[in-house]
Amino acid sequence: MIPRLMTTTLQRLARGFPVLVLTGPRQSGKTTLVRATFPDKPYLSLENPDLRLFAGEDPRGFLARYPDGAIFDEVQRAAELLSYLQGIVDEQRTPGRYILTGSQNFALSRQVGQSLAGRAGIAQLLPLSGRELRAAELLPDELDRWLFTGGYPALYSTEVGPGDWFASYVATYLERDVRDLTSVRDLVTFQRFLRLCAARTGQLLNLSSLATDCGIAQSTATAWLSILEASYIVFRLTPHFANFGKRLVKTPKLYFHDPGLAAFLLGIQTPEQLATHPARPALFETMVVAEYLHARLNRGEPPNLYFWRDSTGNEVDLLLDEAGILHPVEIKSGQTVAADMCNTLKKWQAISGSSVEPRLVFGGEGEYLRSGVRITGWRELLTSEAG
Repeated sequence: MIPRLMTTTLQRLARGFPVLVLTGPRQSGKTTLVRATFPDKPYLSLENPDLRLFAGEDPRGFLARYPDGAIFDEVQRAAELLSYLQGIVDEQRTPGRYILTGSQNFALSRQVGQSLAGRAGIAQLLPLSGRELRAAELLPDELDRWLFTGGYPALYSTEVGPGDWFASYVATYLERDVRDLTSVRDLVTFQRFLRLCAARTGQLLNLSSLATDCGIAQSTATAWLSILEASYIVFRLTPHFANFGKRLVKTPKLYFHDPGLAAFLLGIQTPEQLATHPARPALFETMVVAEYLHARLNRGEPPNLYFWRDSTGNEVDLLLDEAGILHPVEIKSGQTVAADMCNTLKKWQAISGSSVEPRLVFGGEGEYLRSGVRITGWRELLTSEAG
């Protein structure tokens, strides 16, 4: 098993709550992690039709078999269990008694909120971060190969290549989630929508344009995007609304959780193709933003990540809100740092009056100060305290 940074967070939550809920995309390593972290607990997968039938027909009898608790994998498949768990944990609030996992954020969050509010600690496990890959000595030597491969654990524990693995992932897991979460029937159009989203990673989200390009109604695009968010395929980065005397853009940006999946959906077949592909800057930005998101979720912290853009086009790619103090981060995929790459950061400092040291993450290597800006290469980001 590749060591996961989430482990200490799960152990901490299990000491404070009778129920621990771990969500995240399919194949992100949730099952492996909870079984390794809580090896003494019985494990049951509710993907198993027989277990799911038992849990649905006789939830009291099902839970009575595990009085000391258990791991229930993909618990959203038997959501009726959650109401019965509420009564059990209210009678005896033993910390860390039940461990639940699920890969559908919509259903599980709603069900947990209704039945287990105040009783469950919740964590989100995303694919492997660069920090985890580096610690396990699995980080690819070249940036383009990392962007091409992404962070799904199977790509580092088996011999299957990214092209074959992602093709299977899209065909099986995403389509099954689509059928579970909504009444989508036209999966061909949905896959086209998915590819169009990949082409927009790192860009301002324009639902009207996305719907038009896909040939669907905007309401349908809104619903389908929510499915991708619920399946942990994409997320929205919201703008920071602090008023520094400028008109601000209030449209969120769209990002994929995993740059490798986005690269596959863009038709990129080798790392060498990625090196000259026009989407490379957006995929690099996707990777950097996802790395900051990973770090916060692995620690069990709220993301508190934003971007800033005014009406004249000045933009800071990422703002980290640390207890109300904003830390600006600019992201450039080039291997060489040009003097003008820091201009936006300096403009933001002048507008905001901030004295916080800004950071520029770039596609080369090394870390140093330049004109008051912390220049950080992609490898150095993985050991930086800023993450």
